[in-house]
Amino acid sequence: MELELVLITGMSGSGKSVALHAVEDAGYYSVDNLPPELLLSFVKLQQERDNKRVAIAMDVRSAKSLPQVPERLRALAAMGVVIKSLFLESTTDTLVRRYSESRRKHPLSQTNGDAEGNKDEHRALVEAIELERELLADLREHAHVIDTSLIRPSQLQRYVKSLILIKGSPLTLVFESFAFKRGIPGDADYVFDVRMLPNPHYEPELKALTGKDDAVVAFFQRHDQVHQMLLQIAQFLDQWLDPLANDNRSYVTVAIGCTGGQHRSVYLVEALTKLFADRWTTLSRHRELDATPGRFPATSFGWPQA
Repeated sequence: MELELVLITGMSGSGKSVALHAVEDAGYYSVDNLPPELLLSFVKLQQERDNKRVAIAMDVRSAKSLPQVPERLRALAAMGVVIKSLFLESTTDTLVRRYSESRRKHPLSQTNGDAEGNKDEHRALVEAIELERELLADLREHAHVIDTSLIRPSQLQRYVKSLILIKGSPLTLVFESFAFKRGIPGDADYVFDVRMLPNPHYEPELKALTGKDDAVVAFFQRHDQVHQMLLQIAQFLDQWLDPLANDNRSYVTVAIGCTGGQHRSVYLVEALTKLFADRWTTLSRHRELDATPGRFPATSFGWPQA
C-alpha cells in the first residue's frame, strides 16, 4: 500500500484545525504547521516507520518557504506518494467577523519593523487577509477548495472525511446544492442556476419536504423542463470531464442553486450524483440541508482561528 498524504492549507480562520482533527479521527497521523523545508524528510521518515496515512497542515506562518511546496509535492508524487490537497477558503467578511469575535490577531497583522528598528503599525485586518490570499494563491490553484463561509464545523468535518476516504477513479465529482439567497459557494468550479424550474414550494403538501422525498421527486419527474435541465447539465459535463481528468484535476465541484436550496437544487444534485456514479467517483452535498441544528444557520459558528 502506497503512503497517502493529505495536505491541508488555506486561510487563517477558515477551519484548518477542524479539518485536521477530522482527518486525525479518520486514522491519519497528523502534524500541524510543518515547515515546508521538512516535508520530504518527514514523509520519508513516515515511510520508514511504515505509516500509510499521513496528514499535514501548512499555512501562512511559513510564508517565506511556501513557494517550495508545489515542487516538493511533485517530488513526492514521483516517489509514489498519493497526495490529496485541500484548501479551506472563506470570504473576507466572514474572516473579519471570526477574528472580531475571537479577538485573536491575524498572523500577518504585525510586521517586523523597518531598517531603523522602528515598528510599523499593525496592518488593517482586511489588508492582512488579502495579503494572505496572495501568498497562498499557488497552493489554492493546485488543491480542492472548500468554502467554509456558510457551513458549520460539523459539516466541514463530514465533507473532509468524505473526500479523504473515497477510493476509485482519478477524478471525483462533487455535486453541491445551495440557496442563492445565501450566496454562491466559493469552492464551485461550475455553477448552474435552476430557479426558473417549477417550484414545489408553492404546493402546500410539498412545501415542507425536500428534493430527496419521493413526493417531490415525483413532482419533478412530471415536468419536461426539469428533465431537459438535467440532460443539458449532464451533456455539458460529459463533454468536459475527460479533458479535466487529463489535466490532472482530482476534484471538480458542480454547484446547483435555487432560491432556498431545498427542492430543485437538491433533486438535481441527487439525480446527477447517481447519473455519473457509474463512470466517476461522485459525492453529494447539500449546503442548506446539511446544516445542523436548523436548516439555515447563521454565518458565524465560533470557528477556531487555525
